[in-house]
Amino acid sequence: MPVVTDSVPPPPRPTTPVPAPLGVAASLAAVEGMLLVLYGVAELTALEAARAVMGATTALFFLVYGAGLVFCAWRMSRRAAWARSPVVMAQLIQLGVAWSFRGGDSTLVAVALAGVALVVLVGIFHPASLRALGGEDTAAGDTSA
Repeated sequence: MPVVTDSVPPPPRPTTPVPAPLGVAASLAAVEGMLLVLYGVAELTALEAARAVMGATTALFFLVYGAGLVFCAWRMSRRAAWARSPVVMAQLIQLGVAWSFRGGDSTLVAVALAGVALVVLVGIFHPASLRALGGEDTAAGDTSA
């Protein structure tokens, strides 16, 4: 006798490979997320009694933010269109952080942060990525709806 479940089966996975720009964007976003998780762990290991609450909340913030970014990058690589928005928001935040690091000894950090964020944004908004994520490619003149 077959087993009846209430769950909805997952949609079939696309048979075509993920476009290279989307793959690069998702990979870089995942690396960013892993670095944020590592920073959260480092913050946990540096907890001091004098600043326990601040250290714990900072560590929790970076752990959750990093894990969320890794999850969204993974889902974006699996063509989940919803995952694009949090990744774009993270890149816009990163551009703001890069701007705050400009000038002086931290200019290289600013250039690295901005460069990675721009590469991710270009990869996400590349026409092949938009098609893969189910968005319309109006740049190609396709206005049919």
